[in-house]
Amino acid sequence: MTSGSTGPAEADHGERSGVRTALAGLTTRGRSFLAAGVAAAVCAYVLGQSDLLRVGLLLAVLPLVCATVLYRTRYRVAGSRRLSPARVPAGSEARVHLRMDNVSRLPTGLLMLQDRVPYVLGPRPRFVLDRVEPGGRREVSYRVRSDLRGRYPLGPLQLRLSDPFGMCELTRSFSTYDTLTVIPRVEPLPPVRFSGEAKGYGDGRQRSLALAGEDDVIPRGYRYGDDLRRVHWRSTARYGELMVRREEQPQRARCTVLLDTRGPAFQGAGPDSAFEWAVSGAASVLVHMLERGFSVRLLTDTGSSVPGEGSDGFAGASQESADAAGLMMDTLAVIDHSDGTGLSRAYDVLRGGNEGLLVAFFGDLDDEQATVVAKMRQRSGGAVAFVLDSGAWVREPSDVAGPLDRGEERLRMLREAGWTALSVPRGASLDELWRQADRARTDAAVTGGARGEGGAA
Repeated sequence: MTSGSTGPAEADHGERSGVRTALAGLTTRGRSFLAAGVAAAVCAYVLGQSDLLRVGLLLAVLPLVCATVLYRTRYRVAGSRRLSPARVPAGSEARVHLRMDNVSRLPTGLLMLQDRVPYVLGPRPRFVLDRVEPGGRREVSYRVRSDLRGRYPLGPLQLRLSDPFGMCELTRSFSTYDTLTVIPRVEPLPPVRFSGEAKGYGDGRQRSLALAGEDDVIPRGYRYGDDLRRVHWRSTARYGELMVRREEQPQRARCTVLLDTRGPAFQGAGPDSAFEWAVSGAASVLVHMLERGFSVRLLTDTGSSVPGEGSDGFAGASQESADAAGLMMDTLAVIDHSDGTGLSRAYDVLRGGNEGLLVAFFGDLDDEQATVVAKMRQRSGGAVAFVLDSGAWVREPSDVAGPLDRGEERLRMLREAGWTALSVPRGASLDELWRQADRARTDAAVTGGARGEGGAA
């Protein structure tokens, strides 16, 4: 038996190994026939009954012949697997399509098809395929679903062959497998405007003019070799010397999404834990900002970002934005707790330049880490923090009075540093918190006389 797109079947390893494989494939019926035949032959020899010996030989030889014929049967079968879709949000279903093609000139017997899937995706699917004619095709499908994000292998595909008498069953496996990526849930967010200052970063709609190819006309003195078509005659008349237009690339509005992955900062596990909410929130903000035309960067507490990400992050509102979103979703699909206990590495990355809008998802913060977070605000135009008290997510509501006071103190510390900091209660909706952050930022700008315009988010 050979395969198509799913890879070749396992090869045989010598005649002795083949005999063992064939005998190991005997079913309960085949073993019973073999045992009954051997017992009848022994009794016939002891009692001298030749007719009983013939019956015993028939019973013993039948399963052996079936095993030998089945083992030496060479079906040429091509198998393929297709995922629809290959990337699915947690809690949603994906459908797996299997196709078997008989590419030989001989019809197949009864085929039992089985695909290996991780237990978190559901029970292992099994199918029975009737006789497949030469050049024929059979298609089956099954559904998989996971509430836990991650990357799950599907396969290898297995075929179980059986003889017409049910004496022997042999399994053949294809060699390759596919991968289903379960990404975090993404919640649609409303378009809001965060006020804040960021040198070089302004309103997202104004900055999006760069996508249309408009030039910022800044005149400079003529240099040998400059194109005369770029002479700026108004400036030439003004300055009394030949001036040319100089193009300066407008800077795109930028956004950095900081995800706290410290193990000690989060308690609990599972799809309803605080950490999973933070991962889902980061994914929602990343997709939202890309759709709004921002250059987006994903940063973790370890100071690492998405592989392949440029210095300014992934650009939105472009043909590559969908690929960028997929790459970041793949990263978040497998992200896990880090071994770190502090946020200093992320601060070192952020203090290297102006990050535009900073949206952060934090776990539990002590005094030291709250101080580090407060200093992050100095290098950003606008800063929004969603702080999760993970202990409140695992405790009963009546037991959170004490920790709640300490959490409010941390929030007040961040707000005094310029953050728009919000506490995330258990089961909160990011959509409502996003609107609440916009209202809080607007109120702070009005009461505090905030200057400048922030990026449209």
